[in-house]
Amino acid sequence: MSEADRISSLVYDRYRSLPRRGKPEAGLQWTLLAAVLKISEGAAGQSVQREVVALGTGSKCIGRSAMSPTGDVLNDSHAEVIARRSCVRYLTEQLCAALRGDHNSVFCPSDQRGKWKLRPGISFIFFSSHTPCGDASIIPMIDSQVQPCPPVKAEQDNRVTNQDSETGGERRSGETGGVRKRLKVSGDDARTGDDSQAQHETPVERNAETAESDSVQLPDIHRTGAKCVPGGPADPLGPGSGYHSVGLLRVKPGRGEPTLSLSCSDKLARWTALGFQGALLSHFLQGGLYFRAVVVGKCPYSQQAIERALNRCAHVSSLPEGFSVHPPEIMQSSLEFMHSRTNTRPSHSDGQGRVVPCGAAVSWCAVSSRPLDVTANGYKQGVTKKAVGTPQARSLISKVELFHSFLELLATVDDSQLPESLRGKELSSYWDYKQAAEDYQQAWDALRSQVFPLWPRSPRELLLFCRDPP
Repeated sequence: MSEADRISSLVYDRYRSLPRRGKPEAGLQWTLLAAVLKISEGAAGQSVQREVVALGTGSKCIGRSAMSPTGDVLNDSHAEVIARRSCVRYLTEQLCAALRGDHNSVFCPSDQRGKWKLRPGISFIFFSSHTPCGDASIIPMIDSQVQPCPPVKAEQDNRVTNQDSETGGERRSGETGGVRKRLKVSGDDARTGDDSQAQHETPVERNAETAESDSVQLPDIHRTGAKCVPGGPADPLGPGSGYHSVGLLRVKPGRGEPTLSLSCSDKLARWTALGFQGALLSHFLQGGLYFRAVVVGKCPYSQQAIERALNRCAHVSSLPEGFSVHPPEIMQSSLEFMHSRTNTRPSHSDGQGRVVPCGAAVSWCAVSSRPLDVTANGYKQGVTKKAVGTPQARSLISKVELFHSFLELLATVDDSQLPESLRGKELSSYWDYKQAAEDYQQAWDALRSQVFPLWPRSPRELLLFCRDPP
């Protein structure tokens, strides 16, 4: 068995071991799965232990108007983001264990006061059952796959493509010379916030009297539902492979309105330079934590596309000490996720309605208390409208709950053992503590200026929440 298959098999086994709550209904729903695995290697790599320490499912996002200034709602519930946030929860508990002197923690003291590092032989691998949304999922289609772009007359190819590039690919519906053709893309290829299929409208010249033999099938690509960030280059929306531009930042679509959530391709690319630990845990860590490998399950896949998407930070320079670019090894497994859309279709019967994405998101991590967390629409699944805004409605991986876990970690540290970034400062809000992680913020500034100048900034007013009153 290949290493990629070993990794995916472990993840699928962990998923199967979880309760039914939050999982798709057989034959009716599908979902996406992601996970973080801890790799423990013995001396000289003689023994290797693999353990799933965090897992997430989901394919939804909320729109900007639904975001909360108290940090109590999950903005982005794509599987990759749920898995990473679940891993932050796991790492926070591991740091607490290290501070108590637990030698089974993944962390050990570094040579800097108040700072910790991974124990020798410990590393992490990221798994996704599907190609991450955004740039990595813009890949060529093979002949056997259904193409979303209809045939275009060969003599019209250049004229249509040129027109689309000049007008940004958007024609008013009243324009003469063409009609707008609605194109549906498989939900496995494009994830949206509200629908199982991403629908794109693209202008295509059609002639009802043209014989099929006079048309040619343009080379086509899998398309992503993620939209180019405002203020930057746009997709040309041309036919076939001219529909998308590659290498661009993209935001995920939401329930009928734009979101502020960047695509999973963009977030994975950012983690190659900043690490996946986030700003808060950076206070206690000697440097960033990086995935040594990314494994993708069986799905439409292009090695070239995912390397292009994830390695956009390869040439970043002037990063502070402890941060550096770590391009992960990228592998694909031959094993498909049991609740992928393509695996759901065969068990779907006529009269059941269409196959749709599961509305719930599952979070699990290897922590000692309440490892499982199931949400829907950004809140705990099953909460009533009356409960929204109370602690009972919060996900355990929401911003405010992870902030509380960080503050509990902080409370266990003697003032004399605080890291330099937290000594002698009056900090109270989530924003304060994030900004005080100066090395992390310096690394993020370098990344923005050199690679991602159009990365949207979260509105400050959404990050000013503090600890719950007693």
